[in-house]
Amino acid sequence: MCTALMCTVNDLPTYGMAFRWNTSSVIGCLVCVEATRAFYLQNGRKACYFDCHRQFLSPDHPYRRNKKVVIKNQVEKKVTRPRLTGEQICDWVEEFSPAVEVPPSLSDGYRNEHKWIKYIIL
Repeated sequence: MCTALMCTVNDLPTYGMAFRWNTSSVIGCLVCVEATRAFYLQNGRKACYFDCHRQFLSPDHPYRRNKKVVIKNQVEKKVTRPRLTGEQICDWVEEFSPAVEVPPSLSDGYRNEHKWIKYIIL
């Protein structure tokens, strides 16, 4: 049930509320995770995902080659990482500490590799 709920949620603030995924930092993207190109703004210290979206377009999409649309004189060559299989996701989630009502501490790798905090939601 939890997996079905997670696969149907499509907006990032809901991930934060339902699954405790922090979407306000540079590791906010659930697809890219640690491979994101997001960065912090110099003076505001806010996460910025500017021009990270073109990598999700098909390789022959005209916006990938267009040098005037987003960043001047830059062509998007990066491709997204392959989608994880169900087994890979299960292996990744099993590395986190067990789910409890209130976690005693943050799991290993929090903020560097992932943003998950396990809570019992169902």
